[in-house]
This record gives sequence, structure tokens and C-alpha cells, in this order.
Amino acid sequence: MYKRIIDDNKKKWMIKEYLNIALTRNRYVDSIIQRTTLGTRIVIIAEKKNRIIGRKGQQVKALADLLKSKFNLDNVVIDVIQEPHPEYNARLVALRIADAMAKGIRFRRAAIIALRQLQEANVQGAEIVISGKLTTERSRFEKYSTGIVIKAGQDALEKVQEAVVPILLKPGIYSVRVRVLPPDAKLSDRFKIKSPEEVQVKQIESKPEEGSESKEGGESTGQTQQ
Repeated sequence: MYKRIIDDNKKKWMIKEYLNIALTRNRYVDSIIQRTTLGTRIVIIAEKKNRIIGRKGQQVKALADLLKSKFNLDNVVIDVIQEPHPEYNARLVALRIADAMAKGIRFRRAAIIALRQLQEANVQGAEIVISGKLTTERSRFEKYSTGIVIKAGQDALEKVQEAVVPILLKPGIYSVRVRVLPPDAKLSDRFKIKSPEEVQVKQIESKPEEGSESKEGGESTGQTQQ
């Protein structure tokens, strides 16, 4: 049983890695793989659905046939979902920076533009780290950050988006790492203390409901006694 679980998780990881490499140019973000009674269902999340689906769905059909033969899957069904927040998705931001560097734009300018766009999206925090042969033959890294970015604890694992995108240029391989804390993320160390007035208002609102319930209960007992 344990071996089967390990093999299933290994196969899911291999499928995700393959999709990550094969669909990088199509702005692939993530995928969800589910095993059902009818076969294998793969949900692909991308910046734009048309890039994955292709003309008349030919690209998705070819991808389903390829996954079926390559990973020995049964009845592969692929659904494509558009990323709801592409403006502050960590992987899409890293891909934009990598595409800009591939077009010849300086890494500092690309990082600052991406950081400005993240600020306009009202993120709570963001960090961009670009490493490689930036200015000299010796490899180093530069970091650009804004706001709060949590790097330790459960909030860092669950609420901070992180993505790493490699890029091959003439000097060598560069790495773009992006961490984003979304605007709607609720951190565990942030809480609100209610004022006495708010507590009293809630108590007053709950009292009539309790009185009506007791009244209904009295009427029902009176009917049973009769």
C-alpha cells in the first residue's frame, strides 16, 4: 500500500515537472492532478487559456495523447483554468522578468518595473532575487524587496507564493526567484481586539433571537399539554 502511494506521488511529480518544462512559453502556472473512477483528470492553470488550448482544442488533445503514452495514463481529461490574479502571481512575475532579460533589457530595470507593478497590485510584500553573472564574470546576486515578506514559520509555507525560473543567456545561466505575499493573505499574528461597544451590540442582537426561541418553545409545550 505504501509503495503504491509513493509511486502515485512520484508520477504526479513527474507529470508536473514535464508540464512545467513543456508549457513554460505558454505561461504555465500550476497543475492539479486527480485520479477518478473514469481515468485521470488534469487541471492546468495558466495566464491565458487560449495559449494552452490552441486552435479548436488541437493543442490540448495532442498534450493529452502525449501524457497518456508517456506516463501510461488511462482516459486523460485536461481542463484549463485562467489564473485569477496574474498581476501578482509569483511564477508569472518571474517569467516576465526572465522574458525581459532574454530580450536584452537590463536586469535592474526589469526587476524594478516588476516591483512597481506588484506595488500597484497592493501586495503586502514582495521580494525579487536575481543571481548569475550580473556585472562581472563572478556570479553574485541582487535583491529587491518591498513591504513584508515572511521567510519562516507556517505562514511562509502556506501564504507566501514563491517561484524560481532559470534563464539561459550568453554569459551563462541566471536565476530569478520571486516571493509574494498576496493582498488578501491573513497572517496568524494579526488580530483585532473588539471594543466594548461592538460586543454589546452583538449581545443585543442575539437576545431577541433567544427570546423568540423560548417563546416558540413555550407555545409548543402549551399545545402538547392541551
